[in-house]
Amino acid sequence: MCDAFHAEMWGMYLGLDLAWRENTIHLIVESNSKILVDMITGNCSFGGTTPTLVKRIRQLLSLSWTVKITHIWCVGNISADWLANFCISMDFLDFHILENPPCELQSLLFDDIFGACMPRNIRLIS
Repeated sequence: MCDAFHAEMWGMYLGLDLAWRENTIHLIVESNSKILVDMITGNCSFGGTTPTLVKRIRQLLSLSWTVKITHIWCVGNISADWLANFCISMDFLDFHILENPPCELQSLLFDDIFGACMPRNIRLIS
């Protein structure tokens, strides 16, 4: 697996762990990685052993809370894209919790919430 995919798995694991420790009882996790979503939800079979991070994520999901994991297209989540680019400017070892979104992110969040995104053409094969 490539480094970017490992980073996505770590991000999901750490985010879920943080949400659990903060006593979140209802959570929606959106990922633009269809493969990761399928791995976590069991819609993808492994040709060997299940990766440790996938096991840990599944353990977190089995706790007493409601978590919905869904796939979202990249263009439908420009806020996550902005946050990913924002993180590049941060020190790698720093950990930041944003109590409120930065001003630059607020309008993007509004667009994501109300579904204003770039159109995407997808060819369906029947």
